[in-house]
Amino acid sequence: MSSSTPVHLAVDLGASSGRVIAGVRRDAVLELETVHRFDNEPVRVQSSMHWDVLLLWREIQTGLRMAAQSYETIASLGVDSWGVDYVLLDRNDELAGAARHYRDLRTIGMMDRAFDLVPRDEIFEATGLQFMEINSLYQLVAARLGGETSLEIADGFLMMGDFFHWLLTGKRSIEVTNASTTQLLDPRTKKWRGDLIKRFSLPESIFAEPVQPGTTLGPVQPSVASSTGLENVSVVIPATHDTASAVLAVPAEDFAPTAPSWCYISSGTWSLMGCELPQPKVNDLCAKLNFTNEGGVDGTTRLLKNIGGLWVFQQIRKSMERRGNAVSWEEMVTAARDATPFQLLVNPDDPALTAPDDMVDAIHDLASRSGQPIPSGDGILYRAALEGLALRYRVCHSMLESLVGNRIDTIHIVGGGCLNELLCQMTADACDRTVIAGPVEATAIGNLLMQMIGTGALDSVEQARALVRASFETKRYEPQCPEQWIEPAQRFESL
Repeated sequence: MSSSTPVHLAVDLGASSGRVIAGVRRDAVLELETVHRFDNEPVRVQSSMHWDVLLLWREIQTGLRMAAQSYETIASLGVDSWGVDYVLLDRNDELAGAARHYRDLRTIGMMDRAFDLVPRDEIFEATGLQFMEINSLYQLVAARLGGETSLEIADGFLMMGDFFHWLLTGKRSIEVTNASTTQLLDPRTKKWRGDLIKRFSLPESIFAEPVQPGTTLGPVQPSVASSTGLENVSVVIPATHDTASAVLAVPAEDFAPTAPSWCYISSGTWSLMGCELPQPKVNDLCAKLNFTNEGGVDGTTRLLKNIGGLWVFQQIRKSMERRGNAVSWEEMVTAARDATPFQLLVNPDDPALTAPDDMVDAIHDLASRSGQPIPSGDGILYRAALEGLALRYRVCHSMLESLVGNRIDTIHIVGGGCLNELLCQMTADACDRTVIAGPVEATAIGNLLMQMIGTGALDSVEQARALVRASFETKRYEPQCPEQWIEPAQRFESL
């Protein structure tokens, strides 16, 4: 990548790692270069779990400094992140408190406490959002009922991407796709439900008017320019929810069809499986199936379900490391491929697997409780994590078809999980549908594309997706033995 070529910088923050990625459009293709990668590990403080946001800020500045040294012309930068978590600022523009992790145990039981204040069906009608204890609403209810002083002195509510945009520019904003994960936003109007906020006795004044992806927030502030070497670089707000950015990078031929024939899986620590639609679906079936209507780019809706994703597989590896068995991802996949199929069925969304002290122990306990044999080898354990995920995709795929009233022939898998060829083939077989895997860096790509749309380098989402198709290879998986998944799927339903 030539140092004189104008580049855009995507700061892509995931739940386990972050990176700064440079992108440039040249010869009708988008080229990427990884500038800096870093870990994102939660920190336990007493009995609570926090994000180390200041460490992340230091790593982001390191990446930006490296970019400033490598590229002569930087056109823009923007930050995307995971959803639901937030930071509160006080009236002096200081942190009002710690940034709590969505796996913090303070939200246990908070949905029921919330339903005592506002009935469940009224919350869904107002927000169209999937019910999960990690949602911002239940974090805020926990903060209020727990008497957290941060909420008492709060003057501004920022989602994670917005927080780092504030650090970059000194300006507060809240971007709509991430705001839609709070369970406080109306998916039809894209505005806060002030009535709901009042009924939960939350301070309405802290919720600023949401802004759209592609908005130019302004240049980096002088302190950032001094510490990084970035001069007169504009911050252009992408779809700050990482899944919204990833969906923008899906190499589909159409955009927000009313009767979609394709769906997506944004595959990483979490899997998010859904369809891109022009309008939300806030109805009884959506509520019954516990799907969510989250905001997408250009006013679209991401009708989706959150799935446990590769979290179980990742945590098994950490458990093995603690046991003195440092196994690589490749070794785990090879052992899983060689193991006997369907010896153990594991639901990745089982509450016992949300944040266990040891994932292997948790799976053994789960097997005992469900009347299944304890896995006799590591390969069976690894395979169970992947098969359980594919079986969960099968269930969600069927639900999606019923929600959109159309056959979904193609499943696009984007993100890091698309590199797991065994999981991709399992997904094709379990769902009996074609799987198209790639691009891998979909979240960062979507971030860059929205910056390019915001700066006028691209005209539309359609043009952005055409650029994706021209720039990145994908791999196609066709069903090979879907009939073998019928009986395990029936057993899986009982879990």
